[in-house]
Amino acid sequence: MKHIFESRVLLVDDNADLRKMVTEILHREGFLYVECASCVREAEAYFGGGKKEPDLVILDINLPDGDGFSFMQKIRTVSGVPVLFLSARDEDRDRLFGLGLGADDYMVKPFLPKELTLRISAILRRTYFSGKQEAEDEKEILTLGNCQVDFKSGTVLWYEHGGEEKEERREKRELSLTAKELLILQKLRENRGNIVTFDQLCQAVWEDHYFGYENTIMVHIRRLREKIEENPSSPRFLLTVRGLGYRLRTEQGLQR
Repeated sequence: MKHIFESRVLLVDDNADLRKMVTEILHREGFLYVECASCVREAEAYFGGGKKEPDLVILDINLPDGDGFSFMQKIRTVSGVPVLFLSARDEDRDRLFGLGLGADDYMVKPFLPKELTLRISAILRRTYFSGKQEAEDEKEILTLGNCQVDFKSGTVLWYEHGGEEKEERREKRELSLTAKELLILQKLRENRGNIVTFDQLCQAVWEDHYFGYENTIMVHIRRLREKIEENPSSPRFLLTVRGLGYRLRTEQGLQR
């Protein structure tokens, strides 16, 4: 996969309402591929049964035809795919047992949607987007003033000064980009310094012409500016070219 949002997530849970809710949460955050299984038998098809193996498994413990602990042990005989247990069982012994089997994380129901997506993103970054060669990593980093966009993880990392008297102290703030925001920024970066027309952006993001997307693209640009600009109302990098499209300025470097 090239970007974190292209990761394939498999949710194994017998609760149909929960499957729907988690799927909606992940799609809303920008994950493109979320598949579901209601039991062990259905999930087994993703590991040598003809279906494409997922990049991460969200696994319940109590399943109608088995249990998550036993199924994870089966998974480990054929795959090293990361596993996050999501269960109503909140006993320490269950959590420790699951982690002891090699699970990457363990969450208890009910859960905060944002916490779930943050933990999933952390696992995916740790598993697939770390340990790369530094030169390759730099190609995936876009520096805009005091923030850096990591295209592999789909995040914006802000560096903030600690004040004039503590200029060396810098605090970090991390924001997540949606899949559409990431595609828009990629297209602008590929043509940095040049105008990218409205139609070119729509072709890159929606594979369609600009007509009918006028308001949609404006909303995405506004939200993107809120994440990469210090003052979104007076953008320094993502500029509007009236009547034509947008342009990403060529200026780079952290402001010190």
